[in-house]
Amino acid sequence: MARQFIYFMKDLTKSYPTRKLLDNINLSFYPDAKIGVLGVNGSGKSTLLKIMAGLDKEYNGEAWVAQGARVGYLEQEPHLDASLSVRENVMLGVAKQKAILDRYNELAMNYSEETADEMTKLQDEIEAQGLWDLDSKVDQAMDALRCPPDDADVTKLSGGERRRVALCKLLLDQPELLLLDEPTNHLDAESVSWLEGHLRNYPGAILIVTHDRYFLDNVTGWILELDRGKGIPYEGNYSSWLVQKQKRLEQEGREDAAHQKTLAREQEWVASSPKARQAKSKARYQRYEDLLKQASEKQTQTAQIVIPVAERLGANVVDFEGLSKGFGDRLLIDDLTFKLPPGGIVGVIGANGAGKTTLFRMITKQEQPDKGTITVGETVHLGYVDQSRDALDGSKNVWEEISGGNELILLGKKEVNSRGYCSAFNFKGADQQKRLARSPAVSATACISPRC
Repeated sequence: MARQFIYFMKDLTKSYPTRKLLDNINLSFYPDAKIGVLGVNGSGKSTLLKIMAGLDKEYNGEAWVAQGARVGYLEQEPHLDASLSVRENVMLGVAKQKAILDRYNELAMNYSEETADEMTKLQDEIEAQGLWDLDSKVDQAMDALRCPPDDADVTKLSGGERRRVALCKLLLDQPELLLLDEPTNHLDAESVSWLEGHLRNYPGAILIVTHDRYFLDNVTGWILELDRGKGIPYEGNYSSWLVQKQKRLEQEGREDAAHQKTLAREQEWVASSPKARQAKSKARYQRYEDLLKQASEKQTQTAQIVIPVAERLGANVVDFEGLSKGFGDRLLIDDLTFKLPPGGIVGVIGANGAGKTTLFRMITKQEQPDKGTITVGETVHLGYVDQSRDALDGSKNVWEEISGGNELILLGKKEVNSRGYCSAFNFKGADQQKRLARSPAVSATACISPRC
């Protein structure tokens, strides 16, 4: 019997008034596929996952999941049941399995001949699914993903803690199709390693949006690249995609060179005398307009964000001297002495709860050390983007927050058009009018502001 696709997408197009985000995407895959989705910011990766999850129905074309297959979706801002504790939220992922165990235990406590057959069926099901150690499996998953304490109030969790709880619940639920939007965000190295192993052995299909190239290398067998609205599949992991992508770019380079030569000839024709343009002028003008449009689209996709050169730093940037910090009987940082040199780029790593964010909060004077000092140089201007994005005004739209309401903003020593600057971050047209409070994803990007 031929294998059946678990998901089918044909000629799917997602458009906005000012642009076409997804353009005739065709995608079908089998129940054991492991697919990484790549593309520049704003290329439609998260939108694609929302369509597949059934949350976005405003599109043209076909998109459907195989009959009987369940779809699980880890979104960037997951929802948890505020009336339940952390463990109770996680246990929702194994609610059906727990119901089987609870019913078996109920019958065992009140055994009778009338319920003997039901008990036998339940026992067979428990053994087939390996449910005798269900609580142990839940404990292992919660520990591996560094979930908060079982009885913690979910309304008081950080964004990262909420995502870990939601991910744990989703993995235990084991839907046939798993859609993961940045699953490694807020996970430490050990949790990422555990997640890689879990997903490699996952019995269903997986689509992953992530910027973690090593994660993609270790988990995926296919890459779907979203490029200028098109979906381009590559067989292999991230490293294999890099090789194939380079070959495609070389081919595109040759095609672009030929395209530019043709455009130059058409420009010469347009600049020629009206008499020379009389024959077949309408069709040729249309060809010229099409060439210009293609060149414009290519230029838009390759636009770069320019980071201005900072003012010259002095010798002292940030100095830590004998720094210690703890909470209660838990010591996070012990006698840290470190000097950040001018131009230094430092990555701070550590397990969740090791004190990484606390260190940043002390640098920005939102927390005070228990011992020691932090000295920030006189020429240093600090820019800080925190996890909760508290510095943003939710009542403002994107353009207002980034520009301060000014048409021109100072980027380094140069004045630039504020709307053009927003466009460089993929805030185009109506996106610049979105309120920050209504879109957490928009808020995250808007944090990168010349005023920060």
